[in-house]
Amino acid sequence: MGTQSACIGRGVGMDTGVGRRIAYWRELRGLTQADFGRLMGQSRRWVQDLEGGQRQSDPRLSVLARAAEVLRIPLERLVADTANSRPAAALPPAVAALADSLHAPASGTVVRIAELRRRVEYCYQAWASAHYVAAARDLPGVIADARSTADESPEGGLLLSRAYQLAASLLFKFGAVAHVPGVLAADRALAAASACGDPVMIGSAARRVARGLIHQQRHTAAAEYATATANTLRPELEQAGTAGLSTLGMLYLVAAVGFSNNDRSPQTVAIAEERLAEAGEVAERQGPVRTDVTGFGATNVALHEVDVLLRLDDAWSAVEAAQRIAPEAVKPLSKERQARHLVTTARAHALTRNREAAVRDLLEAERLAPEEVRRPAVASFVGELVELVPSPGPELTGLARRCGVMA
Repeated sequence: MGTQSACIGRGVGMDTGVGRRIAYWRELRGLTQADFGRLMGQSRRWVQDLEGGQRQSDPRLSVLARAAEVLRIPLERLVADTANSRPAAALPPAVAALADSLHAPASGTVVRIAELRRRVEYCYQAWASAHYVAAARDLPGVIADARSTADESPEGGLLLSRAYQLAASLLFKFGAVAHVPGVLAADRALAAASACGDPVMIGSAARRVARGLIHQQRHTAAAEYATATANTLRPELEQAGTAGLSTLGMLYLVAAVGFSNNDRSPQTVAIAEERLAEAGEVAERQGPVRTDVTGFGATNVALHEVDVLLRLDDAWSAVEAAQRIAPEAVKPLSKERQARHLVTTARAHALTRNREAAVRDLLEAERLAPEEVRRPAVASFVGELVELVPSPGPELTGLARRCGVMA
């Protein structure tokens, strides 16, 4: 009742966000636009306008309530994003401590560069293996010592930026409650990199800043910032060897992701495809060498294409794009990247009504990287699958239980 009252007070309209949520749940329920229209007592054209945010004159609350009834979901699922309609999950203690440490006074000590580098590399390897809690447990101490060491050594400043970058990426994994400290970590990573003047590190940190903008729902700003940074740094990054090319390519990929979160206009699709093509050209120049945990290369570009197509609400094309990627090309990538891709393909399969394939991909992702599947956004998706499958089997209910979802 409180949510409905809030809806009336805010004057919730048929904006694009609500329309896209209706489309999302309609597709998950296996309904075509014509099917949904018949259940709503309307035409297919009416549904197209509704999902496109063009039916501002309709009785807003009554339409939402009827749509929720037809889709068999709580009204709250249409009023707010799914991630925001569930209670926020508590952060794991180590991740919460990492977030808190960003506000702590300086308390580190100057350490040898070789020792600091070893500790930073350990955290990155833990991340790549999807051992997020292990990385979070060590990062506060690493950052504290890197802050002190950066005052004594330029390389200490580079390692400080790397540690902050990893902290940002890790915090972004844990939902809205961790986004603010994640953005703070990304900003500090960019400041540390800028102080050193290293173009590779500046570009790498800028990518985390762009990711932070995406997590703040500032998609256009993120895409434009990543593109501008890539174009500005491109001459220097091209002279920096494979590490520079990897950084350049990843900037174009995050720009593609940013553009794909906007409306599905032909212009938006074209720009996203253009950024993917630019990343692909960089991957061709770089060749098969992978220089860092991003694993940038032709395969990673292909994985991003699947993600972009899904964000553009073209799940069928996303599935087809995923099928074109050879399994042996994905295996050399980190477990974190492999699992994240499997979650993406699971979402695409769910939207194309192939729920058995969705469950299969999620179980494989869990086998590779359990912590990736149990983070809030993926656990929420598992909960949606449980709701959608009429009689969920032991594999799905077991996965839900391990994710902390009621099955």
